[in-house]
Amino acid sequence: MKKVLLLLANGFETFEACVFIDVIGWNLVEGDCSTQLFTCGLNKEIKSSFNQRFVVDFLIDEVNIADFEALAIPGGFEVYGFYDDAYAEKFLELIRGFKSKNKIIASICVGALPLGKSGILKDKKGTTYNSFVRREALKDYGVHVLNQPIVLDDNVITSWNPATAIEVALLLLELLTSKNNADIIRKLMGF
Repeated sequence: MKKVLLLLANGFETFEACVFIDVIGWNLVEGDCSTQLFTCGLNKEIKSSFNQRFVVDFLIDEVNIADFEALAIPGGFEVYGFYDDAYAEKFLELIRGFKSKNKIIASICVGALPLGKSGILKDKKGTTYNSFVRREALKDYGVHVLNQPIVLDDNVITSWNPATAIEVALLLLELLTSKNNADIIRKLMGF
């Protein structure tokens, strides 16, 4: 079983998290049945943007990176405290741990910013939310910011806004399984 860890920060955007849950879940039931998703965060209970409450499967301290094939990180809203968690050292250290083992890392929107802050995107190509402020923040971490919706560089996926979310999740599934399998899930889900 190929396990995906969904790393949630307080203030994460629910839609961006749900695409990973759904695509990996659809594959578990309707695809090649090889993937399963688990959640983690700094605290057992995480509040999303718009104050929805979620209970995660693991605390960051409980995660054994060797048990997972990929890490997925949705973006979030600053007003709901996203960067407080996303820039916390334990959060960044988990990202670095996945990268050090050459695991796939997929982010959506400003989920790329903790990747940049962690240092794993230094001198790599990437993108983030298509606003000047967020793109400049990513550049400040030494990232070659591209003006395109989705960027894949060295096993790391970044994207620029919620509209890219389903494509990021399907690309993650393709990298974990195959293009044919991801296309089957795309069709079954109606995309």
